[in-house]
Amino acid sequence: MGFGLNFVGGTNISLAPTLLYNVSEKVTFGVGLQYNYAAIKDLRKTTTIGGNLTTFYSPTKKIITLLEFAELNVTSKNETPTGEVKDSFWEAALFIGAGINVTNKITIGAKYNMLYKEDESVYTTPVIPFVNISF
Repeated sequence: MGFGLNFVGGTNISLAPTLLYNVSEKVTFGVGLQYNYAAIKDLRKTTTIGGNLTTFYSPTKKIITLLEFAELNVTSKNETPTGEVKDSFWEAALFIGAGINVTNKITIGAKYNMLYKEDESVYTTPVIPFVNISF
């Protein structure tokens, strides 16, 4: 389960539940949904909805690696001096990453988007930190 809430410089709300299946003590597969809403008052609003497939590998009890593919539908609305500009497109992301298991239920790490394109991506950076909480 991923969850984010930020009100610095605007509003950003994200929710990303994932259903995981442990194949073994070291390998886990998952499928998930993603939702993100980001807005800067009177300038821009972006909504992202999609899904992802994830594989986790734990070489040790403390370290976890991941490979994740996400497909996202992005809808944005920008206010410009000449009026409102709307855009809608699909974006794919392929992440590789690693993390540290803080507890049996909490993992902290970072992942890198191999398909990131600076001028075309909905992501602002190719590196994304993550916190996974398992229930």
